[in-house]
Amino acid sequence: MSDFSAEAMGLVVREHRQAQNPPMTQEELAERAEYGKGGAVSISRIERGLVSPGEHRLAAIALALQLTPEQLKDEAEDRTRVLARQRDRRPVKFRDRVAETKRRHAELTEKVAQRSKIAQEHGETFNRVHDAVRDKFFLRFVELAESIGGAPRPEQPSEEEIEGTGDMPTAIRVEAMSAGIANAIHGTAGGAAGSLVGAAAGGAAAYGAFTAAALFGTASTGTAISALSGVAATNATLALLGGGTLAAGGAGMAGGVLLLTGMVAAPAAALGAAGFYVVKQRRTKKEEERLRTEVQAAEAALNQSQQGFDIMVDVLERSTATMEYVEVHGTHALEKWRANLPPEPRDWATLGHEARQRYQEFLTVAGCFLAVNIINVPVLLTAEPEALRDMGKAIDETLRYADTTVKSIV
Repeated sequence: MSDFSAEAMGLVVREHRQAQNPPMTQEELAERAEYGKGGAVSISRIERGLVSPGEHRLAAIALALQLTPEQLKDEAEDRTRVLARQRDRRPVKFRDRVAETKRRHAELTEKVAQRSKIAQEHGETFNRVHDAVRDKFFLRFVELAESIGGAPRPEQPSEEEIEGTGDMPTAIRVEAMSAGIANAIHGTAGGAAGSLVGAAAGGAAAYGAFTAAALFGTASTGTAISALSGVAATNATLALLGGGTLAAGGAGMAGGVLLLTGMVAAPAAALGAAGFYVVKQRRTKKEEERLRTEVQAAEAALNQSQQGFDIMVDVLERSTATMEYVEVHGTHALEKWRANLPPEPRDWATLGHEARQRYQEFLTVAGCFLAVNIINVPVLLTAEPEALRDMGKAIDETLRYADTTVKSIV
C-alpha cells in the first residue's frame, strides 16, 4: 500500500497545479484529468486531504501536471515525513500547547464531517443510478426474456473450471451470474424466480427476489456463493433477499454504502470526551494531556481507514459511471431490441440471429450489473492492509471488466 498520507498528496497536487504557467485552476485540472461533471469538487477534496486518488485517477492527474505517478508518490512520501516531524514538535508554553491541541481537534472534527458527507453523496448518487438501471434495464430485460419460450438455458461453469482457476476470474464470475439469471428467468434456479418477479409489488422487491434466486442458482457447492459474489460479499448477497437498496429494506452495494455514513464517522467517537475540554475556558495540564490523547487516537483511527476510504470512493465513482452508461445506452439498446421482437407469444425458434445474439449480450450486461452491485463496500473500511490490497485488486478487475464489456455490447 502507499506510504503517503492523503494530506501530503493533496498539498503536492495543489502546489504543482499552482506552479503551472499560467497557474491552473481546479476546474482546468479536473478537465485535463478527465473527471466528469463536478470534477473540480473532487480535485478540491484531494487537495484538502479528504481523499487520495486511486491509481488510474492519480495517473491522469500526474499527466495533466506533466509528471509521472511515481514523481507524485515520491514527493507525497517526502511530505508525509515532513508533516510527521512537524506534529512531533510540541510548543513549549502550556498556553500554546492548548491552542495547538484545540486546532487539531477542530481540523479532525471537520474532516470526519466531510468524510460522512462524501460517503453520503456518493452513496445516494450510486443508489439513484442503480435504481434506474434496475427498473429500466434489468427488470425490463427479465420481463422481455420471460416472454420468449424455449430460450436456451446455459450451463454454469463446472466446479473443475472454478476450482482450477484459484480466485475466480471476473469473466467466469460474470458468465456464472449471466447463466444464473437465464435459469432464474425460466424458474430453474432457486425456485420459480419468474413468478416471484411477476408477483412482487414494486421494482425493488422484485429485483431482490429475482437476484437472490439468480445468485443462489449460480452456486453448485456450498462455497461458490462467496466466490461468485466478489470479495467477502456473502452477507451482501444474502441481504439481497430483502430488496435492491437500503430505501427498499435491502442491501447490496447500494444499501451498504449508505450505512457507511456512520462507519466513516466512527473516529468521532474518540472525540466525544475530548469535546468537553475544548469548550472549557480554563484547563489543567492533566486535562490538556487527556484532550491530546483523545485527538491522537482519533487521528490514528482516521489515518488507519484512509486507504480503505479512498478505495471506497474510487469504487463508487467508477461503479456509478458504468451504471450511468447502462442507464443511457443499455436501455436504448434494449428498447430497440424490444421493438424488433415478434409479437407475443414469442418462441426462440422464431427469432432471427441478431435477436438471439442481443438476448445473449443483454444477459452478459445483466451479469456485469450484478457483479458490480454486490461488491462489498463496507468491508473496505475495516480490512487489514494486506487484505485490503487483495480486495482492491479484485475489485479493480471486476470494475474494469464490467466497464469494458458493457461498452463493447451497448
